[in-house]
Amino acid sequence: MQVVRRDMQLSLRILQHLLFLKDAAIPTKPTLYAWDETWPATSASLTTSGLTRTGLLPALEYGDKIYTQHIPTLRYLARELGAYDGQTSYEKYIVDAVADLYIDWRGQWVCSLKGASEEYKNETVPKYYKVIGEYYDETAGPYLLGDRITYVDFAVYQSIDNERRTGTLPESLPESLVKLQEAMEARPNIREYIAEHK
Repeated sequence: MQVVRRDMQLSLRILQHLLFLKDAAIPTKPTLYAWDETWPATSASLTTSGLTRTGLLPALEYGDKIYTQHIPTLRYLARELGAYDGQTSYEKYIVDAVADLYIDWRGQWVCSLKGASEEYKNETVPKYYKVIGEYYDETAGPYLLGDRITYVDFAVYQSIDNERRTGTLPESLPESLVKLQEAMEARPNIREYIAEHK
């Protein structure tokens, strides 16, 4: 399985696809692209080659198909594996609801990479973590569905890591999200991956 992504100047070492695949013990072969002045030409080339319709990454080559859009890709992988998702329709709804909140946040986070506004730092980010924390507070944790990890836990963990790296993470997070972060970093394959990529 090949995971393709652009390597951001922020040196984001953790990508939810890679963490998900590492956690599931699925071998990967990452291909990195620079996110610098060459990116527009690279993006056009990737679109022309059929790797991505949008010119954006990540893209996952799995079998004879290419998967893009990171949340639908994670959801697809969860279904393929028969794990990392809710078991009941209600649990799947909760996972999808949090995934939608993450997608909304991520669009704003990407825009903040050119310079986070005060509104983003002081309103958008705290509200996002407050609402996400409320969902996580509904169980004893550490994951959204209690002791069962889901694909969206990887995305929420990634959002915390992203905000930390851009200096926009609130001073304090809801306790349920602190528990999630600790649990994610304690998972054997993830702990090993993080240690290798510090």
